[in-house]
Amino acid sequence: MDNSGKEKEAIQLMADADKKVKTSGSFLGGMFGGPHKVEEACEMYCRAANMFKMAKNWNAAGNAFCQAARIHMQLQNKHDSATSFIDAGNAFKKADPSEAIKCLNAAVDIYTDMGRFTIAAKHHITIAEIYESELVDIEKAIAHYEQAADYYKGEESNSSANKCLLKVGAYAAQLEQYAKAIEIYEQVGSSTMDNPLLKYSAKEYFFKASLCHFIVDELNAKVRVQRLLCMKENYIFNLFLQLAVEKYEEMFPAFSDSRECKLLKKLLDAHEEQNCEAFTEAIKEFDSISRLDQWQTTMLLRIKKTIQGDEGDLK
Repeated sequence: MDNSGKEKEAIQLMADADKKVKTSGSFLGGMFGGPHKVEEACEMYCRAANMFKMAKNWNAAGNAFCQAARIHMQLQNKHDSATSFIDAGNAFKKADPSEAIKCLNAAVDIYTDMGRFTIAAKHHITIAEIYESELVDIEKAIAHYEQAADYYKGEESNSSANKCLLKVGAYAAQLEQYAKAIEIYEQVGSSTMDNPLLKYSAKEYFFKASLCHFIVDELNAKVRVQRLLCMKENYIFNLFLQLAVEKYEEMFPAFSDSRECKLLKKLLDAHEEQNCEAFTEAIKEFDSISRLDQWQTTMLLRIKKTIQGDEGDLK
């Protein structure tokens, strides 16, 4: 049967299912197998949804799964209801991201009511990813990553929680919420540095926290200078950042010997001297061995712009 045939069959199944639901609510329907008819209707909605999927009619598939989810809830089949809402969300993702989020949120509500927080966290991540890639609403993506992290922490799934927090930290820095990003990177760095399998990632997180310090401490230095005109802005800025780097070295001694820490100290010196060329050269030397990712490059460009005579790139 071709796709158009599957779609026609699915439409007929939907009509038959609707009819069963209506008759089950009547007086005679209630006397003669009302609940059984509703269960049959639920099965028919699911079959119709799968046929719509085969025909690539994603909106119709999503609507059919939603019908099944509502009936499952009516029959107090919470797990089946949540599963159908997830199926609906997956179908809507291909056609209507906003509707997909509604369905996934409905499933999350059911799972949290059942105490299934790990599964709820997984679907919060899916919602966050839709906000990231489809709807481009980073603030809402952050909120769902944070909720997922909270649920994972509550279930002692710290590794999964940290993955979510790192997404929040990266986006917070991009949105210039540097204090929040620093707090997250310090938190994740602290939780990984004592883990034999994860401790080598700690230097990356402390490096990222330091880059955020680089920017936020520059801003703080400008404020302090206005209050203490007798002190040099660069002196205050470097004092702030040096204290942060020293804190990370004390927390995680291996950080001291890392290429990331050595780069930070070179950047500090270049910034204090307002030497744009030295700043760029230090980054190029580091990048030739350890490639900088897009996030790190963005932060370094923001830092470089605070140096007088900056030309706006890292080349």
